[in-house]
Amino acid sequence: MTIAITDVVLRDAHQSLFATRLRLDDMLPIAAQLDDVGYGSLECWGGATFDACIRFLGEDPWVRLRELKKAMPKTPLQMLLRGQNLLGYRHYADDVVERFVERAVKNGMDVFRVFDAMNDPRNMKAALQAVRSHGAHAQGTLSYTTSPAHTLQTWLDLTEQLLETGVDSIAIKDMSGILTPMAAYELVSEIKKRFEVRLHLHCHATTGMAEMALLKAIEAGVDGVDTAISSMSATYGHPATEALVATLAGTEHDTGLDILKLESIAAYFREVRKKYHAFEGQLKGYDSRILVVQVPGGMLTNLESQLKQQNAADKL
Repeated sequence: MTIAITDVVLRDAHQSLFATRLRLDDMLPIAAQLDDVGYGSLECWGGATFDACIRFLGEDPWVRLRELKKAMPKTPLQMLLRGQNLLGYRHYADDVVERFVERAVKNGMDVFRVFDAMNDPRNMKAALQAVRSHGAHAQGTLSYTTSPAHTLQTWLDLTEQLLETGVDSIAIKDMSGILTPMAAYELVSEIKKRFEVRLHLHCHATTGMAEMALLKAIEAGVDGVDTAISSMSATYGHPATEALVATLAGTEHDTGLDILKLESIAAYFREVRKKYHAFEGQLKGYDSRILVVQVPGGMLTNLESQLKQQNAADKL
């Protein structure tokens, strides 16, 4: 089975690596090449990008979405949506959720990864139903964590609840990089054994386990995974796209992606990233402390940046 690759370079990669500061002007020159790769989807909107566009970049996030859709018409565009919170920091009424989703679809969004930080399916229901009613792809999310309360059965029950709500696929979202390879294998295997659903895995590289977790999940039957182009990967971010493509080449899971096309994209971002050096986090390798504190990769550089602004970086 071919593995679908979602590249997160235009959203979660820069949110994780340099506090969501990547500007549209640095996305559009490489958009045609990204569109030509053959990704399953490209994550480019949602998460902290909406806030960052308005608060820090002086950009209209809706213009960003329209311009990216115009520049990448062949590849499904994907976003991260915080369920009832949408892209804000409080709960919104159901009619606001429905209208927001309708506008996002109208402006070019294809795939909505809908999650709730509390893993409460009630907080995902309105958004998922709105996505499906407007003909887009609704992806429900298991926000992975570990605790005495979070057993394998917890995730199976949530999967069942999401399927009852109505989803087109389910994502296992390991936003802190704490999913061990063996746990990934067990979780994917059990979901696939019990439910007929397309399954996707998202891991952060923060603790050093992400590549191993992806590989074990692929062995267990996962349908798609998230990666980031190599020059925008690792540390707080994600496994490198090229590394996984090379790993799976010539196997039954071959992605079919062209390493040479990917290298050209990596070279572009290698130069672009230099502009954003001031927003880079401190992490240079892996951070095993995250196995204990479980801070999401997409939050760390934003937290560091905010502490630095308040002359409190030593408090991290």
